[in-house]
Amino acid sequence: MLGRLAATRLLEIRQAFRGAAQASRSFSTALNYHIDSPDNNPDMPWEFNSKNQEKVMTESYGNLQSISLDLAQQQHGGWLPVSAMNAVAKVIGVAPIRVYEVATFYSMFNRTPVGKYHLLVCGTTPCMIRGSRDIEDALLKHLGVKRNEVTKDGLFSVGEMECMGSCVNAPMITVADYSNGSEGYSYNYYEDVTPKRVVEIVELLRKGENCQ
Repeated sequence: MLGRLAATRLLEIRQAFRGAAQASRSFSTALNYHIDSPDNNPDMPWEFNSKNQEKVMTESYGNLQSISLDLAQQQHGGWLPVSAMNAVAKVIGVAPIRVYEVATFYSMFNRTPVGKYHLLVCGTTPCMIRGSRDIEDALLKHLGVKRNEVTKDGLFSVGEMECMGSCVNAPMITVADYSNGSEGYSYNYYEDVTPKRVVEIVELLRKGENCQ
């Protein structure tokens, strides 16, 4: 009897692992699958403006790829279409796949459009213990969007980022401000926030006022 129970349990475990492996393959395929659209295809013209081109050409090699992608993202309003990634690959002299690998791995690079103000809620353990989920819920409810969805006016989107290094002042958010292009780009931290405070921050940003 014990032998039959052990054999049954072993079969269940094997089936569970098989199902998990299939799910993992499906998830991986979905992450890496690209569908061309009018604003995200390799034939869409894209190039660095003169100021960003100069910045890229004077950057040290060790930081070249990440700096180039960051400048491209700032110039393109907060996200990287495939044509921008191809332009980065051409400028820095690497195969496009090397740029895709970086842009799709690191969470600071966005592969879909974001708002002019991209609000990032820290989701790491200290912030979560201090109520980061309540912070995110307050933002999503106030803006009437889901995570990574852009408001109809194009001003706001809400995302999540892992540890931002301010655990002692949890919970916290950052705001990536793309409202003035790469020349006016800023990345601002807001610590010890509450649901009420983050809504206040949104409304101050909407009015173009200083939130600090």
